[in-house]
Amino acid sequence: MYSSHPRGYEKYYSSDPQHHHHHHQDAPPAPTAIPVSSSTEPYFTTSNEDMSSHSGHSHMTQPPSRLRPRALIPWSTGLCDCFSDFKNCCITLWCPCITFGQIAEIVDKGSTSCGASGALYTLITCVTACPCCYSCFYRSKMRQQYSLEESPCGDCLVHCFCEHCALCQEYRELQFRGFDMKLGWHGNIEERNREGIAMNPVAPVVEEGMSRDK
Repeated sequence: MYSSHPRGYEKYYSSDPQHHHHHHQDAPPAPTAIPVSSSTEPYFTTSNEDMSSHSGHSHMTQPPSRLRPRALIPWSTGLCDCFSDFKNCCITLWCPCITFGQIAEIVDKGSTSCGASGALYTLITCVTACPCCYSCFYRSKMRQQYSLEESPCGDCLVHCFCEHCALCQEYRELQFRGFDMKLGWHGNIEERNREGIAMNPVAPVVEEGMSRDK
């Protein structure tokens, strides 16, 4: 018969040292402070030491570095500085399609021509009388290429209320960055290639037969 005392088995083992010795050998190991994960719930460690001890690689505990966005820079000229380039100001006032076509060709890096972009701008103007819905996208694209600030307000609002001023500002910005707007994208690329060759001339090779002995 078993003992009715809840801890009677302790008396039984304590009375026999040999049984007591076997009890310590066959007993399961004491539970540790680290919980055992189940098959359905993953176990997440909360400290770097635990992660490094389980994986053996301490670098896995460090969070991945986040990429920092590029700092935005202001425009080279203001929105209302149209008279700083009086010739372009007059052209944009009477024929904004020309200025827009030149801007679109540079921003698109030659994928569209000045004539095609200017013709589409004129068509939208005749049909909807609101070309700003088309030109504002090129301002946004240009700002992304050169990390420019969205000032003084949103791109759509700038073109909606100050279409001609916005086109003049974008034209001057591309000029400030070294583009000759009359040449277009491919003309600027060829001009820069020629300048690069001229800036790094190759020294002439003197043949041995032409050298004079002293």
